[in-house]
Amino acid sequence: MPTFSFQQVDVFSSQPMRGNPLAVVIGADALSDADMQAFANWTNLSETTFLLQPTAPTAHYRVRIFTPTQELPFAGHPTLGSAHVWLSQAAEAPEGEIVQECGAGLVRIRRDGQRLAFAAPPLKRSGPVDPELVERIARGINLPTSMIVDSNWCENGPDWIGVLLPSRADVLAVRPDYSILAGARVGLVGPFDPKLDGEDAQFEVRAFTRNGYEDPVTGSLNAGLAQWLIGTGVAPERYVAAQGTVLGRAGRVHVDKFGDDIWIGGEIATCISGTLSL
Repeated sequence: MPTFSFQQVDVFSSQPMRGNPLAVVIGADALSDADMQAFANWTNLSETTFLLQPTAPTAHYRVRIFTPTQELPFAGHPTLGSAHVWLSQAAEAPEGEIVQECGAGLVRIRRDGQRLAFAAPPLKRSGPVDPELVERIARGINLPTSMIVDSNWCENGPDWIGVLLPSRADVLAVRPDYSILAGARVGLVGPFDPKLDGEDAQFEVRAFTRNGYEDPVTGSLNAGLAQWLIGTGVAPERYVAAQGTVLGRAGRVHVDKFGDDIWIGGEIATCISGTLSL
């Protein structure tokens, strides 16, 4: 039975086990699609990734990203967690940016002190959300439609729908009805009130997946939200988003716009390291 190096890391938190966990299998080129999907189903984490030799000449590594039920072309916290693990195995860390190859193409990653950050990929779909869908989302989050300040498609692989609420308190108070939201990926965002909420973040984010659970900290959603909110002037070019609060997590996503690029960053900690037999 072949063995592989394996790590489980925590992404988007300076406190281990307070972010979003990711399982990473290293040197997984010999595994079949079915092997990868079966292992991702077994870990039962939101995503499991597999590090492979790149096929693109400019990429440092290739990654495949699986949920328990399907493969994704791109996802945010798996990108940062996979880069963290790849760096831990690299004989020599590259100068400048790291280039990841994935189903969505090439993704640039940079080191920013103790954090890693990826360049947000272009949105595959943006723009207004159909009013009937907005009404269904409002019912699914148990709020009147009038409380939805704005909404927008934020699809960059996962087909997120961004929903802006008046405040952080409104975001935290939502109790979703997944039977109504079924089939939609809905991301809520609301601004902090510095006097009530403090100043360590400027927005609260929550992510309701199409499979009926809340994701702790979500890089792809935050990337899409940043492009939308910065583009419309709702958010400044640099801010911090908090996520996972309702789940007892302390996720912090750092957003920075440099030139034409929006970078989505966070800290990563290795929690488990060992070997895996498959």
